[in-house]
Amino acid sequence: MSVEVEEKMLDTPENSARPISAQGDEVAKFRAAVISKLTYAVGKNPAAASDRDWFLATAFATRDRIVDRWITSTRQTYSEGRKRVYYLSLEFLIGRLLFDALTNIEMLETARSALGDLGVDLDRLRQVEPDAALGNGGLGRLAACFMDSMATLSIAAYGYGIRYENGLFRQMIKNGWQQEYPEDWLSFGNPWEFERPEVYYDIGFGGSVEAIAMGGERKKQVWHPAETVEAVAYDTPIVGWRGRHVNTLRLWSARAADPIRLDAFNQGDHVGALVNQVKAEAISKVLYPSDATPAGQELRLRQEYFFTAASLHDLIRRHVDSFGDVRSLPDKVAIQLNDTHPAIAVAELMRVLVDENDIEWDEAFDITVRTISYTNHTLLPEALETWPVPLMERVLPRHMQIIYQLNAKHLERVRTEFPGDDALLGSVSLIQEDHGRRVRMGNLAFLGSHSINGVAALHSDLMTTTVFKDFYRLFPERMNNKTNGITFRRWLYQANPGLTNLLVEVCGPGVLDDYSQLTKLEALAGDSALQDRFMAVRRQNKVALARLIRDRLDIKVNPGALFDVQIKRIHEYKRQLLNVLETIALYDAMRANPAKNWAPRVKIFSGKAAASYQMAKLIIKLANDVAKVVNDDPTVRDLLKVVFLPNYNVSLAEMVIPAADLSEQISTAGMEASGTGNMKMALNGALTIGTLDGANVEIKQHVGDDNIFIFGLTAEEVELRRAAGVDEAGSIRNSHHLGEVLDAVGSGVFSPDEPDRFKPLVDALRYHDYFLVTTDFDAYWDAQRQVDARWNNRPAWWTSSLINTANMGWFSSDRTISEYAKDIWNVPVRTVR
Repeated sequence: MSVEVEEKMLDTPENSARPISAQGDEVAKFRAAVISKLTYAVGKNPAAASDRDWFLATAFATRDRIVDRWITSTRQTYSEGRKRVYYLSLEFLIGRLLFDALTNIEMLETARSALGDLGVDLDRLRQVEPDAALGNGGLGRLAACFMDSMATLSIAAYGYGIRYENGLFRQMIKNGWQQEYPEDWLSFGNPWEFERPEVYYDIGFGGSVEAIAMGGERKKQVWHPAETVEAVAYDTPIVGWRGRHVNTLRLWSARAADPIRLDAFNQGDHVGALVNQVKAEAISKVLYPSDATPAGQELRLRQEYFFTAASLHDLIRRHVDSFGDVRSLPDKVAIQLNDTHPAIAVAELMRVLVDENDIEWDEAFDITVRTISYTNHTLLPEALETWPVPLMERVLPRHMQIIYQLNAKHLERVRTEFPGDDALLGSVSLIQEDHGRRVRMGNLAFLGSHSINGVAALHSDLMTTTVFKDFYRLFPERMNNKTNGITFRRWLYQANPGLTNLLVEVCGPGVLDDYSQLTKLEALAGDSALQDRFMAVRRQNKVALARLIRDRLDIKVNPGALFDVQIKRIHEYKRQLLNVLETIALYDAMRANPAKNWAPRVKIFSGKAAASYQMAKLIIKLANDVAKVVNDDPTVRDLLKVVFLPNYNVSLAEMVIPAADLSEQISTAGMEASGTGNMKMALNGALTIGTLDGANVEIKQHVGDDNIFIFGLTAEEVELRRAAGVDEAGSIRNSHHLGEVLDAVGSGVFSPDEPDRFKPLVDALRYHDYFLVTTDFDAYWDAQRQVDARWNNRPAWWTSSLINTANMGWFSSDRTISEYAKDIWNVPVRTVR
């Protein structure tokens, strides 16, 4: 980094007026704070301290700097009587927080210098911090980005979720197969959180409902739960950019009301005495426990109600303390449901208003609708949660009564407005009647919300014609779009400091606050000197990733090759299988014609399959079996390598994304709600290869047709093809490569120890290709050859790369949250400029 760049980066409102001695004082103060924490909070002598000890001391010292701002922000919110936003999400994939916190309070270099004086490497400490295992993929990472942006924009907000002890499983690959193990991220404690044992709520399950006469015909319903679990609060401060505002992420941990039955214990039943504790605490043990069994289904429902009910109790208590009357809830509270997981909030809020506050039904429903809003993240009908009615009646009997009553009034209105339309009644009912009666949580969320938004323009349009087509007829004014975004603080400043420094030098320091200034880069995209510097930053990131691949997998890859990256949850609609099949076809072509001017590639895969999703796990196995064959073949040497990086998480993404040359966003059109990995990689200069799906549509609009590789059927064409019948045999017959590839996979070329291993994958493609892999294969192959040609024309490639970075400013989560604040929550924001 040049002195000029360093000076520009330091030229911020807080740093510009500081003399050098003042900055030196900050280093000395932080150094003393770390030593103090190491001694009195960690209990270690510096001479005997391990890296973990130093990390804890540094985290505690950093947290202290945040707490003062946190208290000030909270006090200001109370004194001003501000409206609060409550973001309810089953996932918060926050990742490591040390660099996040230090960057946002502008103390990263201060901490680096202070620790350097003590002989401690801050970057080494970064690797010690575990990833918080609180999410799975895009949904949880979006929630984390939104928390960052709400703090940055000084929106008074709480995030509410579950403090999973183990969270999502830790993925290991053994002999090519995914194996799931507990993620022990809390085994050494969490220095960022504050336990609040005084903040707990009794959450009920099961039992019965008693109707008590209140005079006249009026009766009050009183729920008598058979079981009570305590929800205990743990708070993590979330600091915004430049530390101007700090919000709270409040996570709930489940605790048994009576942790041990002493009578059973004293009678020698030491295991049985703990049964209630185990059952209660299972709620906050694991994210997404398998729902393949009735017990697993019940645990998931208990999880969702547990955190939703605790959150509603907490926010209502806070509101009443501040404003006195629960009737003013819509004026001072905005509740955002992140997907259908917290949809039970509609019934729970009605229960609290009607049963506990004696508010008449119609007024309670009006309060509920004006307070709650719902974000939909999927067009897959099976992903819109439903629960068996008998399960709901047993676990949440009062809520089932409320849902029945909501449904009756709702259908009565529909019957009045659309007489004789029985199909409409069946579609918009809260109860699904076919194949066993089930409660439709997506319909419940829609009915109980004043705003329902999709997360990309295409996704929101498709919502009105697919999963919520009939609700759109009833409530067209409720539906809107809020295209997802990402926080540049994490995915540019922290993940790619080399590129950040270059952008500051070229676009000016204002780019750190105003992302529209990234567009200054576009006019210079063809400048060869800038391209060389841009390329050098990418090369450095690729060397670091190549080192990680070598260390973790003992695979040596060429940093000069094109890094072709697909990192996301493993699912058939995301079509990792299409990528693997094209990899096999490319491998065969390279072997047949090794002298051709191929673009050297490293195919990089990473992602987890749900523990019970056998087809997805088989795709992981195929990717690893193909990797073994390709990587051991001297014929292709450095022309082609295949890598599957296990245990994908935020920290791994921070290594992979800045090194990506090509971003694979190849889902079946019309099935990906948005995607945010596409935004992260494009921001860092990767070119996208993808279908016109999710946010790819808007990325294409921003970067231009010549700087993205679009292929395959559109969403409309996908529906037409499915309606007409998918011609798998014709697609395979007409392809120059696909038939041979499927024959090779199906005959055991990549699984000689078990020739029929991949028969389920091949049979699905040949006879029931719902995700249209065979239909899009040739178009994908052709698009990849366009990628080859662009890569071999280096000035053209790097011009496109710079244009991608230059036009990603619109995809900031600050923009997304500003739109939520204005259009849905009705709260003011403070510009970061």
